[in-house]
Amino acid sequence: MARLHPHGLLLCLVAWCATALAAAQAAEAVAITDDRGRRVELPAAPRRVVSLLPSLTEMVCALQHCQRLVGTDRFSNWPASVRALPKLGGLEDAQIERIVALKPDLVLAPASSRAIDRLEALGLRVLTLEPKSLSDTQRVIGLVAQALFDAPAGPALWQRIETRVDAAALRVPLAVRGQRVYFEVASAPYAAGEVSFIGEVLTRLGMANAVPAALGPFPKLNPEFVVRAQPDIVMATTRAVAEMAARPGWDTLRALRQQRHCGFDTERWDVLVRPGPRLADAADILVECLTSVAALPPVPR
Repeated sequence: MARLHPHGLLLCLVAWCATALAAAQAAEAVAITDDRGRRVELPAAPRRVVSLLPSLTEMVCALQHCQRLVGTDRFSNWPASVRALPKLGGLEDAQIERIVALKPDLVLAPASSRAIDRLEALGLRVLTLEPKSLSDTQRVIGLVAQALFDAPAGPALWQRIETRVDAAALRVPLAVRGQRVYFEVASAPYAAGEVSFIGEVLTRLGMANAVPAALGPFPKLNPEFVVRAQPDIVMATTRAVAEMAARPGWDTLRALRQQRHCGFDTERWDVLVRPGPRLADAADILVECLTSVAALPPVPR
């Protein structure tokens, strides 16, 4: 029987290891269909990631992969560690040259970003994701986890969020449950409707919405609509709440006259208006508001 020379044995072993490694890498490759309907292939786990949306930045970090981020949009500010990263513009003015210079393996971008086509034309791999509802947020957390080659972390994170939101709902005082909330997101006014992710969280907390689903997620309203709606509770930024009574007719809002409102500072506002991993924190903030309102005399009908 012929004996294999040790040198030949070594070559065979090296060849086998190379084949096994290639097979393993091929098995690990990930393909994701993004929000444009495009299939984005990731041959290996990205080590250098740029995020151009705060909610996506927060997802990466909540999935325990913050160390892979090499740059973000100018608005990403949580967790505190991302504030030190290069800031690369926003939806309208992403700094293409600086992004390219960072040599990212993956760029996470919202569908509304104007930079996507240029980044792809320059050879960068772009995964376009933009959550707009609770189900979207669950889906996008899962896709980001897959893109980071840590798929099990996505469902695990979402389950923690769900558990905390359920717990928050149990703390809503009975005195305010079912009351109609007007949640203003901008002063035109634009509001968070029933089908927005903010509206969905309010629904989970047992609250009603002064802006019906038929108007869409974030409709621009005629100011008279709010006056006619007479919401039980008003929520907005601290500045917006302070200015509301000066709007024509808004001094007739019972919720404003009887202080049944909450004004949120910038830090809390960021939590409330980002559909990401801090949704449970948002629920906690809303419950704090509702608890403070519940301690006030009821609005006369």
